[in-house]
Amino acid sequence: MTDQIITKIENRVLHIILNRPEKKNALTKTMYRGLANAIEKGENDKTVRVMLVYGKENFCAGNDLKDFQDTDNFKRSEERPTYDFMQNLMHAKKPIIAAVSGYAIGIGTTMLFHFDLIYASKDAKLQFPFTNLGLVPEFGSSFNLPALVGKFRAAELFFFGDFFTAEEAHKIGMINKIFKKEELIEKVSAIAEQLAEKPPTALRSTKQLVKKYYKSNLEKLMPEEFTEFARRQVSPEAQEAFKAFFEHRKPDFSKFE
Repeated sequence: MTDQIITKIENRVLHIILNRPEKKNALTKTMYRGLANAIEKGENDKTVRVMLVYGKENFCAGNDLKDFQDTDNFKRSEERPTYDFMQNLMHAKKPIIAAVSGYAIGIGTTMLFHFDLIYASKDAKLQFPFTNLGLVPEFGSSFNLPALVGKFRAAELFFFGDFFTAEEAHKIGMINKIFKKEELIEKVSAIAEQLAEKPPTALRSTKQLVKKYYKSNLEKLMPEEFTEFARRQVSPEAQEAFKAFFEHRKPDFSKFE
């Protein structure tokens, strides 16, 4: 693991901690590799029954845009760390819990659909910023969000890309429960440890049954998402959005048709 992805095992729970607080845990290729390896470690370690993922100060502010502009990182290839992380998270047999505080942006939000339980602090702010960046939804979210909230609410969240609160996420069924920020990790760690006491085989089998229907749909959709995302990533619209971000100005999309 890198020092930006920390792991520890306590009471049969593998804690996976994003540790890049100065960048709000924005993800780089190295961090994706660390996350992929951490999940693989949890799957293979017989002493681990549950995994718990959270970030230091914030959950995850999406992709590091400087690192993100390396287009090869986001191609659908088994050699790419982003793809490895997605596959390991999607296909994990053991329960994985997320504890979300602060910002969860872009993939910091879309990855949540692939966890089994999600808890958040009152200060959590979530966002699907893709259209604002000249991009399209990723990681199966174009299926998962409409399936959860309906086509029209999903379109609103995707089209406008506004932040929404933990309370709003709880109302639409994206979050199981909300805790005070200072209590979040302690409370969710206790929940994870409680889950680790359950019959492990029954737990894994139940997880697979719960995920079976939507997983088959995702496997059909995600290649299309990957292709369109890669196309949009090098588009003039996305390049204008990225340039505006680094120049600290509002992007100008008026010249595009």
